[in-house]
Amino acid sequence: MITLWHNPRCSKSRKTLALIEEAGVTVSLRRYLEDAPTREEIIAARDALGLMAIEMMRTGEKVFKELNLTSDSPEDALIDAMAVHPILIERPIAFTQSRAVIGRPPEAVKALL
Repeated sequence: MITLWHNPRCSKSRKTLALIEEAGVTVSLRRYLEDAPTREEIIAARDALGLMAIEMMRTGEKVFKELNLTSDSPEDALIDAMAVHPILIERPIAFTQSRAVIGRPPEAVKALL
């Protein structure tokens, strides 16, 4: 079973979902823009990805600049920003029980299949 933080308007997210479905793996979709992850879930995602918060953020989003965030912003500030503004979370993120990958490129999900 794979859980996918998914944005159906994103081509990378749709492609990642298609790869999971083609592999015959059961997938649970979470439309994270509508059902925003909590701060704790973002921390768990960061830890499963093995990344720093900045590495799982969409730094080109307008709100990133409006919040005066930078790559040097404190980890807690970045996590808090993602919890309040889920558009800042890079997409898609695929999770198994023990691991996670960002589907950029979508083929990265093959590591979980």
